[in-house]
Amino acid sequence: MKYTNRYFFLAVLALTWAPRLLLAQSGYALSGNILASSSLLSSSEADQRGDSVLTIKKRVDEVNLLFIATDKHGKFVRNLNQDDFTILDDHKPPQSIVNFRRETDLPIHLGLLIDTSGSVRSRFDFEQDAAISFLQQTVRAKFDRAFVMGFNSQSAMTQDFTDNVTLLADGVRGLHNGGGTALYDAIYRACHDELNRGHEDRPVRRAIIVVSDGEDNQSQYSEAQAIEMAQRAEVIVYAISTDDSGLILRGDTILQQLADATGGRAFFPYKTKEIKNSFAAIEDELRSQYIVSYHPADFEADGRYRPIEITALKKDLQVRARKGYYAPRQ
Repeated sequence: MKYTNRYFFLAVLALTWAPRLLLAQSGYALSGNILASSSLLSSSEADQRGDSVLTIKKRVDEVNLLFIATDKHGKFVRNLNQDDFTILDDHKPPQSIVNFRRETDLPIHLGLLIDTSGSVRSRFDFEQDAAISFLQQTVRAKFDRAFVMGFNSQSAMTQDFTDNVTLLADGVRGLHNGGGTALYDAIYRACHDELNRGHEDRPVRRAIIVVSDGEDNQSQYSEAQAIEMAQRAEVIVYAISTDDSGLILRGDTILQQLADATGGRAFFPYKTKEIKNSFAAIEDELRSQYIVSYHPADFEADGRYRPIEITALKKDLQVRARKGYYAPRQ
């Protein structure tokens, strides 16, 4: 009888503490700002260890959406709340809103992609100076990170991720122009290789600034593939056109499409001195966003693209955000 009671006590103790130990050892995997936790210990892992354990399965799905709100004059509106917007995720209202706040101090992970092809030669030196000034104003030591990539027919990293603005400035000065233009390949590579390395414990602004005329004639990837990779990596694309013709050319349309699809913005500074104003506007925008966190309705971890629509209820307000996201695949 004494042995029976002891075994019963040990069995109860095991069932009580095994789940807690497993919870302590397991973590949440973040995929594209969709939080998803898997089973604490798979049956195959249990078989390999020779254990008979209580398996607990739980999944938490949460979307973090960064967006910009502006008035009819294009000025940022910074005093809005949750009730001023409607959200549709996959054409349905969210199951619940977890959090809504204005974010002015998120870490920035930034890629500066500068077109070095022969077609942008006329303003190249000034663009380099403007880019360096932007990095010096924007990147904060031990908080933000940036990299510099030049592209013509191929992409070349002149400075990998760092918070050191001196190294970043050297990376910009190390760019030399000439050759064709592989714009889509540069965006795809920057998102896939640099900005898609994993997801942090807290939201960050992932952005690319493309300085180019938008005319691609060398890429292996298509515009659609570049946009999809930016969306998967949750990267906002900002574009500054190097075209100074004063006309709306095909490249300008492409830059606008890249920005619109990712919640970014395209700038067309026809005068050289306006390039610095474009960089300043991007810096201001990166510090002036809202973030809403919500649980989507009828969510399935099936890897499918889910469109997002966010609309302001107040008259004359405009909202810019990414057009959707790819659900993680379970």
